[in-house]
Amino acid sequence: MTIKPLADRVVTKLVKAEETTKGGIILTAAAKEQPQIAEVVAVGPGGMVDGVEVEMYVKVGDKVIVSKYAGNEVKVDGVEYSIIRQSDILAIVE
Repeated sequence: MTIKPLADRVVTKLVKAEETTKGGIILTAAAKEQPQIAEVVAVGPGGMVDGVEVEMYVKVGDKVIVSKYAGNEVKVDGVEYSIIRQSDILAIVE
């Protein structure tokens, strides 16, 4: 099954959180920070959203920084994705 976002929506998959610190300390699940870097999996077509023309700036494969509690989480074929608005993307990581 595939996910095809509508309008200004973007489907992202969170990048795995670091298991250890730079100093080599292994982190427990509770100590890990919620990852905010995600990979773009699918992009909607953009177009008219609430009477405003929206141009899509991200593309599939981009690594992006997203707002901490943005979007809706869905699980498809055992993989967790987030569906967010393009406006919830804070930056593209290059």
